Amino acid sequence: MIALDGLPNRPWAVLGLGASGRAAAAALLAAGHTVWAWDDSEGARAVAAAAGIPLVDLAGKNLRESTALVLSPGIPHTHPAPHPVAAKARAAGVEIIGDVELLFRAYPRAAYVGITGTNGKSTTTALIGHIFASGGWDVRVGGNLGPPVLGFEALDTKTICVLEMSSYQLELTPSLVFNAAVMLNISPDHLGRHGGMEGSIAAKQRIFAGL
Repeated sequence: MIALDGLPNRPWAVLGLGASGRAAAAALLAAGHTVWAWDDSEGARAVAAAAGIPLVDLAGKNLRESTALVLSPGIPHTHPAPHPVAAKARAAGVEIIGDVELLFRAYPRAAYVGITGTNGKSTTTALIGHIFASGGWDVRVGGNLGPPVLGFEALDTKTICVLEMSSYQLELTPSLVFNAAVMLNISPDHLGRHGGMEGSIAAKQRIFAGL
């Protein structure tokens, strides 16, 4: 599990308790942070509660008291309409981020390779990870592929993280620090989520923002 020590000590709101959301909540809890976690799905809440994650209905919380809203990438925060909790966070001036952003903040000196595109992301990510591993490097492979990034074993400055990044994830990662980035291709996909083709292109282009 990724150590999230050194982050602000105010509560962290987590919305969406699939694999990445549970990993984010667990990592924050392990670092001693207060976590308000919620999912609209009763089944997802039950799985999270069984894992010891505290459930708090974010619709009833004052999000101004939180550090940030850690949003699962599948939950809309802009188009076609923001989830009510995301809209509430934005109105309160609360930052909306994803789990990959927490990884970057915790380990800014690790090396990161990012891969995005409409098609071929998983194959390319797995291949690059395999090449590094075959060369004897300490490598982690994940993101939109495989394990949640906050479930990685601890990193150091010699670790290379090879991350498949969806456009949804890129929108939630303001501190992009990729040492190398690949955009494979762009074709019409998820246009409703991005408000059209221009929005989809802009989201994917963000992978180059931190180079």
